[in-house]
Amino acid sequence: MDQFLTQLLSILPEGWMRQVAWFAILLAITFVCERAIAHGLRRILRSDENPLPATSIIVNIARGAVWFVGGSIILETCFDVNVSTFVAALGVGGIAISLGFQDTLSNLIGGLQLTFMRVVAPGDHIRVGTDQGVVTDVGLRHTTIENATGQTIIIPNSVLSKSSFVKLPPASLVVVPFAITSTEKPLAEDADRIAQATETAVCAVSPIVSDPPVKVLFSDITEYGFRGKVILRIEDPELVAAAIDAAVRAIAPFTR
Repeated sequence: MDQFLTQLLSILPEGWMRQVAWFAILLAITFVCERAIAHGLRRILRSDENPLPATSIIVNIARGAVWFVGGSIILETCFDVNVSTFVAALGVGGIAISLGFQDTLSNLIGGLQLTFMRVVAPGDHIRVGTDQGVVTDVGLRHTTIENATGQTIIIPNSVLSKSSFVKLPPASLVVVPFAITSTEKPLAEDADRIAQATETAVCAVSPIVSDPPVKVLFSDITEYGFRGKVILRIEDPELVAAAIDAAVRAIAPFTR
């Protein structure tokens, strides 16, 4: 390694051009390292064995650390800047900086809490106040959720970590309550017919991913008959409304 650096220095021109060349080389190395580490972290976070949610906050912190180290090396090598003195100066002004970036630090810490404590993760269906949707990412400053109409809602991490919210069933869950009148046939036969009709109707809208495909559960006995509900999950959450409509139309003949 030392021999390679010696040969490289002998090739580079003298004076300010050498500084420019060093700056370009170190900048390129930092850029490549940042991309490689970010790519590797994304693959690790998306693996099935990873215990942490695949959020961008972890990747962004790693990218920032790489650029900090690379920037420190560039400052010392190319511009003869004593980074330790610079860091000490930042420490003296740390109180002023923390006050100026209070909201940013609060959001960063809140995002780390949400991520490492697995409070929320991409794919969770949550309701915060009047906002409801599926979590798409937890970033450095905010958490983004997407509602049923496709709108993106941005919630500061500090707000999400300090306020109460509700984790809802998966957005792809379809639940249709129904009531049928008393019949002489066993309820098991009615349940099978309702399940078959619902499965046929909903599969025309979106593939069913639940196992078994359709559950029919009876929950109440009334003077007119029996109440129950149909439960299933579909592949595309955006088609839940259409799937509910298809299920209701399929169940309707059994309720009259």
